[in-house]
Amino acid sequence: MPRYKLTVEYDGRPFCGWQRQANAPSVQAVIERAIKAFSGEDVTIGGAGRTDTGVHATGQVCHVDLSKTWPVKTIMGAMNFHCQPDPVVILDCEEMHEGFDARFSAIRRAYRYRIHNRLPPLTHQLGLAWHVKHELDADAMHAAAQEFVGHHDFTTFRHSRCQAKSPEKTLEHFSVYRDGEFVIAECSSRSFLHNQVRSMVGTLRLVGEGRWGAGDITKALQAKDRKACGPVAPADGLYLTRVDYRPAQVDIEALADWQARKAAMEAVADKETAGSSA
Repeated sequence: MPRYKLTVEYDGRPFCGWQRQANAPSVQAVIERAIKAFSGEDVTIGGAGRTDTGVHATGQVCHVDLSKTWPVKTIMGAMNFHCQPDPVVILDCEEMHEGFDARFSAIRRAYRYRIHNRLPPLTHQLGLAWHVKHELDADAMHAAAQEFVGHHDFTTFRHSRCQAKSPEKTLEHFSVYRDGEFVIAECSSRSFLHNQVRSMVGTLRLVGEGRWGAGDITKALQAKDRKACGPVAPADGLYLTRVDYRPAQVDIEALADWQARKAAMEAVADKETAGSSA
């Protein structure tokens, strides 16, 4: 059964998020509907990350297993036709090796947050950027953002209902810079906690406005208390931009190891069952 990797772009405004929901439109449901329309198969796709309501993507990744081999151009063309009129596009399609998983094979996820920093209200960027009227000091925000880089307990900067087993994450990179009227924040990590990026960006806004300094970021981290977080930035400006993956050989070896362990456990279970019935 061939497995395909899909790189996906979407406007998150019409959706409850990535994950399929019973009573709300989702990106996952649109893609699965498109696959059904061209292949006739009911499938469940696996995504690299579950973006929240209103969050966008320019480089989300998912995988799908199909019962037969299709040309990748056929898959892309058919899916982009059947995803319409929803704002979801397949940017790339690749047939993958055994063991690839859009979520578990990922070694890095990158996000970008766009702040439209101007006094007049937004028109074209409405819903696609966070409108902040007060002039922000992007250099000060960048300097303070370095306090987040490294391995930390991010309890302060995660949603109170976050389901991650541990609040500890290693942030590899965090930069903030100005591009005309926009202040752009970019960060990367193997994985993120629920609302972590929006919580960090919202807190950095306090730095950009001169109300906090880098030391306040450190204190908030050390507090390990959600109440120490600044206001959470809205979903409008957040984009999942890239997902990086480990080498194919690592996936293949990991799959072989899992299959061997599964076979060993099944053999033990069969032996115990045979012993109990003797």
